[in-house]
Amino acid sequence: MFPIEIIVHDDASTDGSAQYVRDKYPAVRLIESNENVGFCVANNRMAQAAQGEYLLLLNNDAELYPDALSSLHKAASDIGRPAILSLPQYDFETGELLDIGCLVDPFLNPVPNRNPEREEVAMVMGACLWISKSLWLELGGFPEWFGSIGEDLYLCCRARLAGYSVRALGISGYRHRVGGSFGGGKVCQGQLITTRRRRTLSERNKSFVMVLTYPTPIFQCLLPLHLFLLLIEGVALAMLKRDYSLFSDIYLASLKGLWSERGRLVLFRSKLQLGRRMSKWCFFSAFSLLPHKLYLLLKHGIPQIR
Repeated sequence: MFPIEIIVHDDASTDGSAQYVRDKYPAVRLIESNENVGFCVANNRMAQAAQGEYLLLLNNDAELYPDALSSLHKAASDIGRPAILSLPQYDFETGELLDIGCLVDPFLNPVPNRNPEREEVAMVMGACLWISKSLWLELGGFPEWFGSIGEDLYLCCRARLAGYSVRALGISGYRHRVGGSFGGGKVCQGQLITTRRRRTLSERNKSFVMVLTYPTPIFQCLLPLHLFLLLIEGVALAMLKRDYSLFSDIYLASLKGLWSERGRLVLFRSKLQLGRRMSKWCFFSAFSLLPHKLYLLLKHGIPQIR
């Protein structure tokens, strides 16, 4: 077995969580924040503090299978070069297999992979994400201006753009209470449930990732189409729900966020594209051509937005 260092970031909790960790788990390194800084900042702080060769980002609503760490460590050693890894994700309550990593569609919507024979994927969930610290530092960690949602998509696309592998192993696994932090993001009783906040951050941050990582000229073709379809989707959803605040709260807010960050995005894109070591066709090799939102609409109907 190998030594393990456990680091916990407390996001200004008020329920005694930090004191509980200090009392019950004195060996755990606890980083306490005076404010809720969000997923990106918290993980960047913990990664900076970590002393090991590898990092495992693990959500507070996720639980590893007993052999998960040894499986990840062995796979990382066998690969022999830096990579991003994860394990099969199972629903915490039902035990249902949710995905073995994800492909993504052209508009960066995750498409669950359930084929255990396929290891190379477009992205793995940040709820359980294994990466060498050297690769984390090379990629620069999570962009803190993302806030939360989509940072795992960014890191995986960023890694693949730089020529590194993103793999989901078909062994072991972890259980995850999906939507525990932001609510929604899952199917309940046949209907997709989400929240305004989750949907807003998701649409905005997927747009960020497209701007930053899509190779030219595909980026030049897909971004205008992506933004046009978002507007159409927002108008249609608001009309069907007879709630026009959905358009302003989610879709208009997402587009405003993209516009307000345009200067930073242009500069950051130039930097990332200069460091690209994967051809544009290889970059899209883990993509699914069918728009996944259309599939979800046909299967589950109009989503419930809380």
